[in-house]
This record gives sequence, structure tokens and C-alpha cells, in this order.
Amino acid sequence: QLPDALHLWWLGQSGYLVQWQGQHLLLDPYLSDALTKKYANTAKPHVRMTAIPIAPQRLDFVDVVTSSHNHTDHLDGETLGPLLQVNPALTMTVSAANRSFVAERLHVAPERLTAITLDTPITVGAFTLHAVPAAHEQLEQDEQGQHKFIGLIVEVGPWTLYHSGDTVLYEGMVEQLRRWSIDVAFLPINGRDPQRGVAGNLWGEEAVHLGRAAGIGLIIPCHYDMFTFNTVTTEQFERAAANAGQPYRILQCGARLDVAA
Repeated sequence: QLPDALHLWWLGQSGYLVQWQGQHLLLDPYLSDALTKKYANTAKPHVRMTAIPIAPQRLDFVDVVTSSHNHTDHLDGETLGPLLQVNPALTMTVSAANRSFVAERLHVAPERLTAITLDTPITVGAFTLHAVPAAHEQLEQDEQGQHKFIGLIVEVGPWTLYHSGDTVLYEGMVEQLRRWSIDVAFLPINGRDPQRGVAGNLWGEEAVHLGRAAGIGLIIPCHYDMFTFNTVTTEQFERAAANAGQPYRILQCGARLDVAA
């Protein structure tokens, strides 16, 4: 490994492991068959397309883990329970709006979770996290005005990353993101189709539009090749990126990308 590089692994769906100088951030991991079991023998079977790249029990070196919203492929008890067990000092960051729900799902006290709001960044070791709104498919807030769906800006070393969580384009999104100089963005490309019966995301060409408009250095697409009913190929995204001159990288599940300073 390059000693001063940032290391990124795609773990499937919207899950990423980020490593810098021996510190580790885990974004929205889904490392179980929870949804396949839950929806077996229903009208909406969640047939897995990609094998689980690593068991959560093996990730016993994680400093901080995030959940962008409460859908199971972003908040999985079968992933996060074992993860908390093998990382007793782990910081788990969730939107303030979701703290009670997450505590109930994971059978922990709400105080065990670190709530993040739009105006209060959180620093854990090398990672500083800033919450930004996400619209899945609408911007939704609780009674206190806290967003139920969020993305995260991650500052680590000389880099700025953007993990959008699940989102569509919304008014003011580009202006929100242009406040940072984003080097790498993890963006969903599976789009939206009411026939799927689930909330939608960016299409590939919308992810490219966002990248160009917000001045994003590199896009890594995600949220495909997990479930047969809710996936796309990368063709539309790659074609749009090539036409727009937007740099991108397609990762295989479990593959590592080294980003040099």
C-alpha cells in the first residue's frame, strides 16, 4: 500500500470502507442476508446478486461507522450488531432524527449513538463528518427540523469525500455541495421506478450532472448489483460521464482504490 494514500473499498450497495494512516471509517455497511431472508416468499424477493465481501465480525478495527437513513440496506442490525460487539469503542453516527429508531433496532441505549445535525460537524480521529440533506425521494424532517435522510461530507487528511446516502436531485443541492471542494463522491445510480415499490435514487446521468455541476473530482457509482429487482448496469452512467468529461471509477465489490495525495 502507498503509505500516504487514501484507501477505499466498495462493500456493495452504498457500503464503503475508508482507511487513512491506520484509521478506518465504515459508511452504510450492509453485510448480511437480512433482506433476502425478510422478503423470501413475498411479492418482492430480494435476490442477492453479489456475495457478501467480508463478515462484519472481521472488521474489528473500525473507528467510526455511519448510517445515512433507516432502510435496512443502510441500517442493518445483522451487520451493525456484530460490528459493535467487536469494536467496543466504535463511534456510530446517525442523523439526530433517527437516533431513537436506531437505538431500538440495535438494542442499545440512545446515548451509545452519536447524533449528527446539519450545523454540528463531528470529528473522530482523522475524520470530520458534516451532514447534508438527502431526498429519498423527498426531503423529510422530524418535528425538530432534523433530516431523516442525510449525506455526509467527510474531511480526511487532504481529501474531501461525499457519501450521498440514498437521494434524488433536489433544489439547492448543487449550491450545498459547492461549499466544499469534493475530491471523491459515492453516488447511487439505480434510479427510480414506481414498479419496484421502493424509494428511488439518482439515475446514472443525474449522478454525472451532479458531479459536473458541483465540481466533483471523481465519482464512484454505487447502489447496483445487490438485488435483482432494484439494479441497473453502469452503461448509462459511463456513457454520460464520458460525454461530459466527468472522471469516474467503476469498482468491483470488495475491490480497493488507492487515491494518492
